[in-house]
Amino acid sequence: MARSTGARAGEQGAEARAGERGTGARAGERGTEARAGERSAGGRLGERIRPDGGVVLLTVECQRGVVGPDSALPELAAAARGSGALRNVARLVAAAHAADVQVVHAVAERRPDGRGANTNARLFRAAARLPVQQHSGSGAVRIAEPIEVADEDLVVRRLHGLSPLAGTDVDALLRNLGCRTLIVTGVSANVAVPNAVFDAVNLGYTVVVPGDAIAGVPADYTPAMIRHTLALVATITTTDEVLECWRAPAGDGGAVSRG
Repeated sequence: MARSTGARAGEQGAEARAGERGTGARAGERGTEARAGERSAGGRLGERIRPDGGVVLLTVECQRGVVGPDSALPELAAAARGSGALRNVARLVAAAHAADVQVVHAVAERRPDGRGANTNARLFRAAARLPVQQHSGSGAVRIAEPIEVADEDLVVRRLHGLSPLAGTDVDALLRNLGCRTLIVTGVSANVAVPNAVFDAVNLGYTVVVPGDAIAGVPADYTPAMIRHTLALVATITTTDEVLECWRAPAGDGGAVSRG
């Protein structure tokens, strides 16, 4: 009887050890699958944004009067700077210049007399009363530091609406450039950035959003917008992942940087 009990205990112990080995093996397999998935996702991103594959980097309203020290919207400017988003936009622009990726800067401005500007929403009426105005030709509509504008960059200025694309020259320019993938950066995650993403998707572009290169207010709104809205229609990535793709050898889905 004692031997039978001992035998059963031995069998149960062997089964338990086998189960542990099986569980460990399955965990190892899942880890391998996860790493393979990460490499696959990185490869897909690299293919989408390879410099010779029709990619354009868009900065949205990264102008002094919006994200600069004398911003008309100090809370938004503080969020863009404090989160590192503005610095990441600058890093992406510098890397794009080095990798021969076209950069387009979308600027929102208005005439001093307000002609042609929207008045059909509370946002527009509030903007017209701000102490800092985005007047055409003023310092407020110059691209904010630390972003550097190169001679080959395109700067598209709009006098109306909420979107950098709708009713502007951006779509025509992108098509003439052979753009298939648009990387969207800038502000704000509340209004202009989602407008840009939706319009680009509706126009047939593949959209990539480095989540750490956009900002909105309040600060916790941006990750919620990314998770619950932008992730449904765009590829969400990070600044470092984009930079890594642009530094990779051409055979690895990227390009060698000149810098």
